[in-house]
Amino acid sequence: MDKLTNMKAFIKVVERGSLSEAARELRLSRSAVSKYVIDLEVELGVQLLNRNTQNAAPTEVGHRYYERCIAILAEIDDAERSLSQFQVEARGVLRVNAPMSFGTRFLGQMIAQFMARNPSLQVELILSDQQLDTLQEGFDVTIRLTDTPPANVVARQIASAPRVICASPGYLEKAGIPKRPKDLRTHQCLNYGYLATGSQWKLTGKDGDHWIPVEWNLCSNNGEILRDAALEGCGIALLPNFIVQTCLHDGSLKEVLADYRAPEMSVYAMFPPARYMPFKLRAFTEFLVNSLSASATAE
Repeated sequence: MDKLTNMKAFIKVVERGSLSEAARELRLSRSAVSKYVIDLEVELGVQLLNRNTQNAAPTEVGHRYYERCIAILAEIDDAERSLSQFQVEARGVLRVNAPMSFGTRFLGQMIAQFMARNPSLQVELILSDQQLDTLQEGFDVTIRLTDTPPANVVARQIASAPRVICASPGYLEKAGIPKRPKDLRTHQCLNYGYLATGSQWKLTGKDGDHWIPVEWNLCSNNGEILRDAALEGCGIALLPNFIVQTCLHDGSLKEVLADYRAPEMSVYAMFPPARYMPFKLRAFTEFLVNSLSASATAE
Protein backbone atom coordinates (compact mmCIF):
# COMPACT_ATOMS: atom_id res chain seq x y z
CA MET A 1 0.00 0.00 0.00
CA ASP A 2 2.96 2.42 0.61
CA LYS A 3 4.15 1.90 -2.96
CA LEU A 4 0.67 2.68 -4.30
CA THR A 5 0.45 5.80 -2.14
CA ASN A 6 3.83 6.94 -3.43
CA MET A 7 2.79 6.29 -7.02
CA LYS A 8 -0.45 8.22 -6.61
CA ALA A 9 1.43 11.19 -5.15
CA PHE A 10 3.96 11.10 -8.00
CA ILE A 11 1.20 10.99 -10.62
CA LYS A 12 -0.53 13.96 -9.04
CA VAL A 13 2.71 16.03 -9.00
CA VAL A 14 3.30 15.31 -12.69
CA GLU A 15 -0.28 16.22 -13.59
CA ARG A 16 -0.27 19.43 -11.55
CA GLY A 17 3.33 20.40 -12.29
CA SER A 18 3.90 21.40 -8.69
CA LEU A 19 4.45 19.74 -5.33
CA SER A 20 2.34 22.41 -3.65
CA GLU A 21 -0.60 22.01 -6.05
CA ALA A 22 -0.46 18.23 -5.73
CA ALA A 23 -0.37 18.50 -1.93
CA ARG A 24 -3.37 20.83 -1.94
CA GLU A 25 -5.45 18.44 -4.06
CA LEU A 26 -4.42 15.42 -2.03
CA ARG A 27 -5.04 17.34 1.21
CA LEU A 28 -1.53 16.59 2.42
CA SER A 29 1.41 18.73 3.40
CA ARG A 30 3.97 19.64 0.73
CA SER A 31 6.65 17.85 2.73
CA ALA A 32 4.57 14.63 2.82
CA VAL A 33 4.13 14.64 -0.96
CA SER A 34 7.84 15.36 -1.43
CA LYS A 35 8.71 12.43 0.83
CA TYR A 36 6.47 10.07 -1.16
CA VAL A 37 8.29 11.01 -4.38
CA ILE A 38 11.74 10.80 -2.76
CA ASP A 39 10.91 7.35 -1.39
CA LEU A 40 10.11 6.20 -4.93
CA GLU A 41 13.32 7.66 -6.30
CA VAL A 42 15.41 6.01 -3.58
CA GLU A 43 13.75 2.63 -4.13
CA LEU A 44 14.06 2.83 -7.93
CA GLY A 45 17.52 4.39 -7.91
CA VAL A 46 16.56 7.07 -10.45
CA GLN A 47 15.54 10.72 -10.47
CA LEU A 48 11.88 11.01 -11.42
CA LEU A 49 11.38 14.78 -11.12
CA ASN A 50 13.25 17.97 -11.87
CA ARG A 51 11.95 20.34 -9.24
CA ASN A 52 12.50 23.75 -7.69
CA THR A 53 10.61 25.73 -5.10
CA GLN A 54 7.77 26.49 -7.53
CA ASN A 55 7.52 23.77 -10.16
CA ALA A 56 8.17 20.08 -10.79
CA ALA A 57 8.46 18.29 -14.12
CA PRO A 58 9.22 14.65 -14.89
CA THR A 59 12.60 13.60 -16.16
CA GLU A 60 12.71 11.36 -19.25
CA VAL A 61 12.76 8.31 -16.97
CA GLY A 62 10.12 9.92 -14.79
CA HIS A 63 7.82 10.43 -17.77
CA ARG A 64 8.10 6.75 -18.73
CA TYR A 65 7.46 5.73 -15.16
CA TYR A 66 4.46 8.05 -15.00
CA GLU A 67 2.88 6.29 -17.99
CA ARG A 68 3.44 2.90 -16.39
CA CYS A 69 1.96 4.12 -13.08
CA ILE A 70 -1.14 5.34 -14.90
CA ALA A 71 -1.58 1.92 -16.50
CA ILE A 72 -0.98 0.04 -13.23
CA LEU A 73 -3.47 2.11 -11.23
CA ALA A 74 -6.04 1.76 -14.00
CA GLU A 75 -5.68 -2.03 -13.77
CA ILE A 76 -6.16 -1.85 -10.01
CA ASP A 77 -9.28 0.28 -10.43
CA ASP A 78 -10.67 -2.20 -12.96
CA ALA A 79 -9.97 -5.08 -10.56
CA GLU A 80 -11.74 -3.31 -7.72
CA ARG A 81 -14.74 -2.46 -9.91
CA SER A 82 -14.91 -6.07 -11.05
CA LEU A 83 -14.77 -7.25 -7.45
CA SER A 84 -17.50 -4.83 -6.42
CA GLN A 85 -19.75 -6.30 -9.12
CA PHE A 86 -19.47 -9.68 -7.40
CA GLN A 87 -20.78 -8.03 -4.23
CA VAL A 88 -23.90 -6.61 -5.89
CA GLU A 89 -24.58 -9.17 -8.61
CA ALA A 90 -24.61 -12.97 -8.68
CA ARG A 91 -21.73 -13.83 -11.02
CA GLY A 92 -19.32 -16.67 -11.65
CA VAL A 93 -19.93 -20.35 -10.85
CA LEU A 94 -22.07 -21.53 -7.92
CA ARG A 95 -21.40 -25.15 -6.89
CA VAL A 96 -24.38 -26.66 -5.03
CA ASN A 97 -24.70 -30.07 -3.40
CA ALA A 98 -28.07 -31.39 -2.19
CA PRO A 99 -29.78 -34.68 -1.28
CA MET A 100 -31.33 -36.57 -4.18
CA SER A 101 -34.94 -36.50 -2.96
CA PHE A 102 -34.88 -32.84 -1.95
CA GLY A 103 -33.14 -31.87 -5.17
CA THR A 104 -35.55 -33.63 -7.50
CA ARG A 105 -38.55 -32.40 -5.51
CA PHE A 106 -37.62 -28.73 -5.22
CA LEU A 107 -34.35 -27.56 -6.74
CA GLY A 108 -34.89 -28.08 -10.48
CA GLN A 109 -37.54 -25.41 -10.86
CA MET A 110 -36.09 -23.16 -8.16
CA ILE A 111 -32.62 -23.07 -9.68
CA ALA A 112 -34.08 -22.40 -13.12
CA GLN A 113 -35.96 -19.43 -11.69
CA PHE A 114 -32.88 -18.21 -9.82
CA MET A 115 -30.74 -18.40 -12.97
CA ALA A 116 -33.38 -16.49 -14.93
CA ARG A 117 -33.01 -13.67 -12.41
CA ASN A 118 -29.20 -13.88 -12.47
CA PRO A 119 -28.11 -14.42 -16.09
CA SER A 120 -24.41 -13.86 -15.28
CA LEU A 121 -24.35 -16.90 -12.98
CA GLN A 122 -23.50 -20.51 -13.79
CA VAL A 123 -24.83 -23.21 -11.45
CA GLU A 124 -23.27 -26.63 -10.99
CA LEU A 125 -25.74 -28.84 -9.08
CA ILE A 126 -24.61 -32.20 -7.71
CA LEU A 127 -27.28 -34.40 -6.12
CA SER A 128 -25.99 -36.97 -3.67
CA ASP A 129 -27.23 -38.68 -0.52
CA GLN A 130 -23.69 -39.21 0.73
CA GLN A 131 -22.59 -37.17 3.73
CA LEU A 132 -19.98 -35.17 1.83
CA ASP A 133 -17.43 -32.85 3.42
CA THR A 134 -18.42 -29.37 2.25
CA LEU A 135 -14.88 -28.04 2.62
CA GLN A 136 -13.02 -30.94 1.09
CA GLU A 137 -15.33 -31.32 -1.89
CA GLY A 138 -15.15 -27.63 -2.77
CA PHE A 139 -18.87 -26.84 -2.80
CA ASP A 140 -20.03 -23.25 -2.31
CA VAL A 141 -23.17 -24.45 -0.54
CA THR A 142 -24.34 -27.85 0.66
CA ILE A 143 -28.00 -28.45 1.49
CA ARG A 144 -28.77 -31.10 4.10
CA LEU A 145 -31.69 -32.34 6.20
CA THR A 146 -30.46 -32.72 9.76
CA ASP A 147 -31.05 -31.70 13.35
CA THR A 148 -27.35 -31.20 14.08
CA PRO A 149 -25.29 -29.39 11.41
CA PRO A 150 -21.53 -30.15 11.48
CA ALA A 151 -19.44 -27.88 13.67
CA ASN A 152 -16.90 -27.04 10.93
CA VAL A 153 -19.35 -25.19 8.67
CA VAL A 154 -21.54 -22.10 8.77
CA ALA A 155 -25.14 -23.35 8.71
CA ARG A 156 -28.37 -21.46 8.10
CA GLN A 157 -31.79 -23.03 8.52
CA ILE A 158 -33.80 -22.46 5.35
CA ALA A 159 -36.88 -24.62 6.05
CA SER A 160 -38.35 -27.09 8.50
CA ALA A 161 -38.84 -30.74 7.59
CA PRO A 162 -41.41 -32.45 9.84
CA ARG A 163 -41.46 -36.25 9.62
CA VAL A 164 -44.39 -38.62 9.30
CA ILE A 165 -44.83 -42.29 10.25
CA CYS A 166 -46.72 -43.99 7.44
CA ALA A 167 -47.47 -47.24 5.66
CA SER A 168 -49.63 -48.51 2.81
CA PRO A 169 -53.27 -49.50 3.48
CA GLY A 170 -52.39 -53.00 2.26
CA TYR A 171 -49.58 -53.41 4.78
CA LEU A 172 -51.73 -52.11 7.65
CA GLU A 173 -54.59 -54.42 6.71
CA LYS A 174 -52.21 -57.39 6.76
CA ALA A 175 -50.02 -56.49 9.78
CA GLY A 176 -52.38 -54.37 11.85
CA ILE A 177 -52.30 -50.71 12.82
CA PRO A 178 -49.87 -49.81 15.64
CA LYS A 179 -51.66 -48.00 18.47
CA ARG A 180 -48.64 -47.17 20.65
CA PRO A 181 -44.98 -46.57 19.82
CA LYS A 182 -43.93 -49.89 21.39
CA ASP A 183 -46.13 -51.69 18.85
CA LEU A 184 -43.56 -50.79 16.19
CA ARG A 185 -41.27 -53.46 17.63
CA THR A 186 -43.45 -56.16 16.10
CA HIS A 187 -43.66 -54.50 12.68
CA GLN A 188 -41.45 -54.48 9.63
CA CYS A 189 -39.86 -51.04 9.41
CA LEU A 190 -38.08 -49.08 6.69
CA ASN A 191 -35.12 -47.22 8.15
CA TYR A 192 -33.25 -44.19 6.87
CA GLY A 193 -29.54 -44.98 6.94
CA TYR A 194 -28.24 -41.59 8.11
CA LEU A 195 -30.35 -41.11 11.23
CA ALA A 196 -28.26 -39.81 14.11
CA THR A 197 -30.11 -42.28 16.34
CA GLY A 198 -29.28 -45.25 14.11
CA SER A 199 -32.07 -47.84 14.15
CA GLN A 200 -33.84 -46.20 17.09
CA TRP A 201 -36.85 -43.98 16.47
CA LYS A 202 -37.62 -41.31 19.04
CA LEU A 203 -41.33 -40.50 19.27
CA THR A 204 -42.91 -37.95 21.56
CA GLY A 205 -46.54 -37.75 22.63
CA LYS A 206 -48.65 -36.65 25.59
CA ASP A 207 -47.24 -39.56 27.56
CA GLY A 208 -43.64 -38.44 27.03
CA ASP A 209 -40.70 -39.67 24.96
CA HIS A 210 -40.40 -43.18 23.58
CA TRP A 211 -37.21 -44.67 22.18
CA ILE A 212 -38.10 -47.60 19.92
CA PRO A 213 -35.39 -49.93 18.56
CA VAL A 214 -37.05 -50.86 15.27
CA GLU A 215 -36.47 -54.10 13.40
CA TRP A 216 -35.88 -52.96 9.85
CA ASN A 217 -36.13 -55.08 6.74
CA LEU A 218 -34.85 -52.29 4.48
CA CYS A 219 -32.34 -49.55 5.25
CA SER A 220 -31.46 -46.89 2.67
CA ASN A 221 -29.87 -43.47 2.54
CA ASN A 222 -32.52 -42.29 0.07
CA GLY A 223 -36.00 -41.34 1.22
CA GLU A 224 -37.67 -41.97 -2.12
CA ILE A 225 -36.47 -45.58 -2.08
CA LEU A 226 -38.07 -46.03 1.34
CA ARG A 227 -41.27 -44.31 0.21
CA ASP A 228 -41.55 -46.62 -2.80
CA ALA A 229 -40.97 -49.64 -0.58
CA ALA A 230 -43.71 -48.42 1.75
CA LEU A 231 -46.06 -48.03 -1.23
CA GLU A 232 -45.36 -51.67 -2.13
CA GLY A 233 -46.39 -52.75 1.36
CA CYS A 234 -42.91 -53.56 2.66
CA GLY A 235 -43.37 -51.92 6.05
CA ILE A 236 -43.71 -48.74 8.10
CA ALA A 237 -41.53 -45.75 7.23
CA LEU A 238 -40.53 -42.60 9.10
CA LEU A 239 -39.93 -39.99 6.41
CA PRO A 240 -39.89 -36.22 5.83
CA ASN A 241 -43.32 -34.93 4.96
CA PHE A 242 -42.22 -33.46 1.63
CA ILE A 243 -41.34 -36.94 0.34
CA VAL A 244 -44.69 -38.55 1.22
CA GLN A 245 -47.21 -35.70 1.28
CA THR A 246 -48.62 -36.48 -2.20
CA CYS A 247 -49.10 -40.14 -1.23
CA LEU A 248 -50.81 -39.13 2.01
CA HIS A 249 -53.15 -36.85 0.09
CA ASP A 250 -54.15 -39.50 -2.44
CA GLY A 251 -54.46 -42.24 0.19
CA SER A 252 -51.76 -44.53 -1.17
CA LEU A 253 -50.02 -44.10 2.21
CA LYS A 254 -51.70 -43.72 5.59
CA GLU A 255 -50.27 -41.87 8.58
CA VAL A 256 -50.03 -43.98 11.73
CA LEU A 257 -49.39 -42.98 15.34
CA ALA A 258 -50.59 -39.47 14.46
CA ASP A 259 -50.55 -38.45 18.13
CA TYR A 260 -46.79 -38.94 18.23
CA ARG A 261 -44.08 -36.94 16.55
CA ALA A 262 -40.48 -37.67 15.71
CA PRO A 263 -38.00 -34.82 16.29
CA GLU A 264 -38.43 -32.32 13.50
CA MET A 265 -35.53 -32.07 11.11
CA SER A 266 -34.51 -28.88 9.35
CA VAL A 267 -33.20 -28.06 5.91
CA TYR A 268 -29.87 -26.29 6.27
CA ALA A 269 -27.71 -24.44 3.81
CA MET A 270 -24.09 -25.02 4.83
CA PHE A 271 -21.13 -22.91 3.77
CA PRO A 272 -17.37 -23.10 4.32
CA PRO A 273 -16.32 -20.64 7.05
CA ALA A 274 -15.30 -17.30 5.53
CA ARG A 275 -14.99 -13.72 6.67
CA TYR A 276 -17.11 -12.48 3.78
CA MET A 277 -19.94 -14.35 2.08
CA PRO A 278 -20.05 -13.75 -1.68
CA PHE A 279 -23.16 -12.07 -2.97
CA LYS A 280 -24.08 -15.13 -5.05
CA LEU A 281 -24.34 -17.22 -1.84
CA ARG A 282 -26.37 -14.62 0.02
CA ALA A 283 -28.71 -14.20 -2.94
CA PHE A 284 -29.14 -17.95 -3.46
CA THR A 285 -29.82 -18.60 0.22
CA GLU A 286 -32.42 -15.84 0.47
CA PHE A 287 -34.07 -17.13 -2.71
CA LEU A 288 -34.29 -20.65 -1.25
CA VAL A 289 -35.78 -19.38 2.02
CA ASN A 290 -38.44 -17.36 0.20
CA SER A 291 -39.21 -20.08 -2.35
CA LEU A 292 -39.50 -22.88 0.20
CA SER A 293 -41.67 -20.68 2.42
CA ALA A 294 -44.00 -19.98 -0.51
CA SER A 295 -44.05 -23.68 -1.40
CA ALA A 296 -44.98 -24.66 2.16
CA THR A 297 -47.75 -22.04 2.22
CA ALA A 298 -49.17 -23.27 -1.07
CA GLU A 299 -49.23 -26.85 0.19
